[in-house]
Amino acid sequence: MEFDEERKDDRDYVLEMVSKQGSLLDLASDRLKDDKEIVMAAINQDGNVLEFASDRLKNDKEVVLASVKKVGWTACYVSEKLSDDKETMLDAVKINGQELYYASERLRDDYDVVLAAVSNKGLIFKYASKRLRAEKEIAEAAVKNDKRALEYISDEELKEELSKEAS
Repeated sequence: MEFDEERKDDRDYVLEMVSKQGSLLDLASDRLKDDKEIVMAAINQDGNVLEFASDRLKNDKEVVLASVKKVGWTACYVSEKLSDDKETMLDAVKINGQELYYASERLRDDYDVVLAAVSNKGLIFKYASKRLRAEKEIAEAAVKNDKRALEYISDEELKEELSKEAS
């Protein structure tokens, strides 16, 4: 789809274009990358485009949730505030456990968020808090998903027990 660079600040034109091909948001003017309606239209068409949104909209929970619910990996673009928002990060790790890496330290110590992440991607267990890396249910879920997670169990007795079970 051809994008007319001279019209990158034409709101109606950009809205029409991103509604057909979300990735064209990258070519829009900075002003329109900060327009919530345009960014939401682009995300609805292609959840991957959060990276092109303005910093203000990367801090807008509705915009971020629309993106991470489609493609969890876009949590890497969220604001610091939303990386500490349980609902946002829980949605992201359910789709792509790797996104635990982008969660705040507080959420890396949140039972629900970590369990969802390791159930989706076991090796991400290494980014969980030390406390949760000693939690049996979480460790079991991580090891069940990926045996290499055994290495990151912080409780030696639990590590030994799960090592025997995994063999």
